[in-house]
Amino acid sequence: MQEKDIPTFVQSVVDLGCDICAVGHFGYVFGDVDLPPAQREAIQPQLRLIDETYGERDHLMAEIIAYLRSIGRYIEVP
Repeated sequence: MQEKDIPTFVQSVVDLGCDICAVGHFGYVFGDVDLPPAQREAIQPQLRLIDETYGERDHLMAEIIAYLRSIGRYIEVP
């Protein structure tokens, strides 16, 4: 994954109904565990496809977190 792909990556996850958000300045979560079990199970193949499509993104952790924070998708932690 490249930095330019971050907005479409995030939107792809959001479009599945996952509440992707940064957690402080340390990481991010997809929020799929907040979905009802049947819906969570139904989107797992699509999440795997997103993962395969965008590939490795650990090297962009700070940029993904910054983008999520910039669009108001974050949880502040003390």
